Amino acid sequence: MESKNKYSIWIKIVSVAIPVVVAILFGVRVDYELPIFLPPIYSSLNAITAVLLVLALIAIKSKKIKLHQRLMQTCIALSLAFLLMYIAYHMTSNSTIFGDINRDGIRDLQENIEIGNSLYIYLFILLSHILLSIALIPLVLISYVRAFQEEFAAHKKISKITFPIWLYVAVTGVVVYLMISPYYIY
Repeated sequence: MESKNKYSIWIKIVSVAIPVVVAILFGVRVDYELPIFLPPIYSSLNAITAVLLVLALIAIKSKKIKLHQRLMQTCIALSLAFLLMYIAYHMTSNSTIFGDINRDGIRDLQENIEIGNSLYIYLFILLSHILLSIALIPLVLISYVRAFQEEFAAHKKISKITFPIWLYVAVTGVVVYLMISPYYIY
């Protein structure tokens, strides 16, 4: 029981700390030009994560436990890499404005007319992606700890919630990138 409480406390701390630190770092501006353009790279990490999540589900349904375990650990590593690149990009680059067709840093009335309702679709996908990615942190950690502690019934129960949310977050990360990519200033 002591082990459970120890993990529970750490899961709570990490689940709060990550979004708080990310929010704080968004306010930090580093005057440094990255040698590469990160959005297509971290978007690709999301795409790979989505594929690996599906493969991990297939693996566990096929009773390939070690493969499932390795795939899930890879998904966690890819998600962490995504987060680090995402933070690095936003600390070193100006935010891109969806619909800023002429890339002048302002979405004016004419641009609003041209993009139409796609802005609302973009904002819905983006906001749901962000909110669910925050909710995903404790879900992934709890799922992982339950598997690590060989509490497989509890792991399976929480994973039925974690999997679709993680898949949604991974896929919408790609969709958000594809929707905003025409407005990036390279």
